[in-house]
Amino acid sequence: MFMKLTQIVSKGAIVANIPSEERDAVVARLVDALIAVGAADASLRAELVSRVLERERIGSTGFGKGIAVPHVKHKSVKKLAAAIGLAPGGLDFNALDHQPVYTVFLLLSPADKPDDHLQAMEVIFKHLSQETFRRFLRQAQTSDDAWTLLEEADGHQFGG
Repeated sequence: MFMKLTQIVSKGAIVANIPSEERDAVVARLVDALIAVGAADASLRAELVSRVLERERIGSTGFGKGIAVPHVKHKSVKKLAAAIGLAPGGLDFNALDHQPVYTVFLLLSPADKPDDHLQAMEVIFKHLSQETFRRFLRQAQTSDDAWTLLEEADGHQFGG
């Protein structure tokens, strides 16, 4: 089965217009968004934030071209879920190309489903590797704009 962005990203977990704040605050905000849509239990908040930031200290998931894809696998997460943060002013995410990050995809995965995690990462990167998709996502003003873009991407509006 081919995974779609709209199956990975929770519609209610798209946070538009994130102010230029520090990386750790953005990670916490996106974990909160995923908790709000039921992707993880609120009791896991501190641990999830801590695990994501621990992963960032080992190596930044700011991959360049204005994107970051922090991710964590956890035994208490039952279903794959991602949040998107849109930061029009840019964030310092310690990106590999030393440029600001404008789009953050935060992925939570069940620890016992590594194949799903890899497939989700593949789908996210497939789309984020397309300059047009990145540009339109960066221009999205609202979470609805971003969701429409994900639906279009799933429908192959941006080419392979």
